[in-house]
Amino acid sequence: MTENPNIAGQASGGGQRQELTARFTVPEMDCPSCAQKVDKSLQRVDGVVDATLQPTTGTATVTYDPDRISESDVVQAIEGAGYEVVGGSDAESDEREESGNGVDIAPPSEVWTSPRAKKTWLGAAFVTLGLLFEFLLTGQNVTVASVLEYPLHIADVLFLGAVAASGIPVVRSGYYSAKNRSLDIDLLMGTAIIAATGIGYFVEAATLAVLFSIAELLEDYAMDRARDSLRELMELSPDEATVRRDGEEVTVPAEEVDVGETVVVRPGDKIPLDGTVIDGESAVDQSPITGESVPVDKATGDEVYAGAINEEGYLEVEVTSTAGDSTLSRIIEMVQGAQAKKTESEQFVDRFSGYYTPLVVALAILTAAIPPLVIADPVSVDLAGYGFTFAGSWQTWFIRGLTLLVIACPCAFVISTPVSVVSGITSAAKNGVLIKGGNYLEAMGEVDAVAVDKTGTLTKGELAVTDVVPVGDTTEDDLLRRAAGLERRSEHPIATAILARAEEAGVGNLPDPTGFESLTGRGIRGEIDGETYYAGKPALFEELGFDLARARRETDGGVMAEEAAEVDDGAFAEDALSALEQEGKTVVIVGTESELLGAIAIADEVRPASKRAVERLHELGVKRVVMLTGDNEGTARAIAEQVGVDEYRAELLPDEKVDAVEELQAGYGEVAMVGDGINDAPALATAEVGIAMGAAGTDTALETADIALMGDDVGKLPYLYDLSRTANGVIRQNIWASLGVKLLLALGVPLGLVSVALAVVVGDMGMSLGVTGNAMRLSRIAPERMDGKTGQEMGV
Repeated sequence: MTENPNIAGQASGGGQRQELTARFTVPEMDCPSCAQKVDKSLQRVDGVVDATLQPTTGTATVTYDPDRISESDVVQAIEGAGYEVVGGSDAESDEREESGNGVDIAPPSEVWTSPRAKKTWLGAAFVTLGLLFEFLLTGQNVTVASVLEYPLHIADVLFLGAVAASGIPVVRSGYYSAKNRSLDIDLLMGTAIIAATGIGYFVEAATLAVLFSIAELLEDYAMDRARDSLRELMELSPDEATVRRDGEEVTVPAEEVDVGETVVVRPGDKIPLDGTVIDGESAVDQSPITGESVPVDKATGDEVYAGAINEEGYLEVEVTSTAGDSTLSRIIEMVQGAQAKKTESEQFVDRFSGYYTPLVVALAILTAAIPPLVIADPVSVDLAGYGFTFAGSWQTWFIRGLTLLVIACPCAFVISTPVSVVSGITSAAKNGVLIKGGNYLEAMGEVDAVAVDKTGTLTKGELAVTDVVPVGDTTEDDLLRRAAGLERRSEHPIATAILARAEEAGVGNLPDPTGFESLTGRGIRGEIDGETYYAGKPALFEELGFDLARARRETDGGVMAEEAAEVDDGAFAEDALSALEQEGKTVVIVGTESELLGAIAIADEVRPASKRAVERLHELGVKRVVMLTGDNEGTARAIAEQVGVDEYRAELLPDEKVDAVEELQAGYGEVAMVGDGINDAPALATAEVGIAMGAAGTDTALETADIALMGDDVGKLPYLYDLSRTANGVIRQNIWASLGVKLLLALGVPLGLVSVALAVVVGDMGMSLGVTGNAMRLSRIAPERMDGKTGQEMGV
């Protein structure tokens, strides 16, 4: 264990106060009430500055002042709440924690063979034998002892054995709850077991102890399954790396590799750290990071991520980040942190349970105490055709009060939302969608309209040549050669696209122009072989005297051009240029002052998934999908028509995008904004949910967005909406189902319809398992592929 003090910058006397942050693994802290108990215990320790408790991962992160307390004091406080701290701590400075170190989760639990389980099985055996003697072997159920003149039969001894085996752990937990002033399930059950035993209701006490212990084991198993999804994420990153040092390959722990070192990745190996390929080529499966189902080709200069799998080739990778600061580590840590951000549903549950439990406990006490005092003789009541008799027996009403005490536990109700959030967020992370908090998961499911940036979201964000249109005797190669020769001197993205197309087409011997000049806003010119060539907008050539009216019916802005003549120079076919412009393409004409060589159309290509993504959002119930762009009207209109958005808004500055989002909020309700996470930051911040595209490896996008699509796949947007909407439905189902069952059981108790066993099996154990199982089905939702199949169907 290492301790690195973080200078908090807070004056203490004449100096600075040092603070340490330590992360502890507390596997048995697996429910909100458990965390509340630990929190109260830590609050009483002078020197504890802050505590973050995550029952879904079984970890506690505590910041403390080492001048006032030690780490052992913190451990003692946690164990003072009744929960064992497993192993040592990961103590670190806040600075290290922010960098992504110390990603932890409780280890898998051997639920069915644990000491608690063995005590439970022993108690169950005692109860089974006790019931056998009590009801079947009554003749052999002889008296074997007496306490305070109260005879103890064989069955009674067996029941007391069950209470001792299965009930003492419950009572112990109840003691810690009382010590920390926490009115939770352990205190309620412990009190009920002690009370039932104290007045001689051994059957009820033993049954309650065993059934509740079984319920606790089942809940532990369910929570361990929920934690498995996060463990799967953590297991993606390899523990070791093969590093080239001093000309030799050595295998070392991944955390010992420094930035700048070279790691060797062979076919079938996982890439151990983020880095850049410096040698080799291969297809890499990076679905754990970006959710891309198809392996991505990687060559020299390409980025790779820790946890991705090298499919076939040999790669040498220069490390660009340490193990604790890799993209995968940040994803895992953010997923862990996301579970700590409570949704509105969780906040409602917390508030409600604060009233619910004390109310039902009070009702339980009144049920046990009042009826025997006020009902002297049996009273018959007819309810909906059913007759019930209320008698004043102390035993009867005590058992009913005991049953209400069991029902008072809001365990299933309290865990209904956290397990849904854990399931949803971890499932999304495994599919390349990073959700920063349960509140954003919930908010995304309530979205009414989606605003989508064009460049880099609906389109690829990279200009490419789409059409080469030579005229006259000019060939495509000649046109590209002249255009690329001129563009060699330009740094404009259009020049990059033309040069890339020339290289792709195998056009060589590019001329080197002289007298190069940029004609601002219109194009470029330069001399090739003693003749001046131009490359630029159609308007530039109209200035040079060419009449393009017949070929070009519309301007770049989509406004009808005046016809200067009935017939133009005849170089281009009728409407040839306007057809390209109407498709949202930028037209670059190449020629001299006396001759046109042809035109090259360039466009930012629409992503293949964009149209289907918009269609799917509409199918799922999104009212409005709006494209926002700073591009010109003509291009915006063409892209909007191609992808099928409901409306588009063009030529927008960043602050105008904010205005557009606010208008959508006023007109439709809650809005999600999808952009690149940097240029669209103001609009992302204004929307209820900000979603960043292609955030893998982009620190800014990872930090600023509420939700990040790790790969450049807008097709994940419908999946995100579907997952969030389904999660909201699951949360509502869990909340109201658990409340409804509790209510029905509570109504049945005074009528004698609900026993202690039924209250435990259905109201506590059954509902806890039910809400957990319902939440786990979120992991079955998978993104739709371009061919209409889900990731599951394709084996992804």
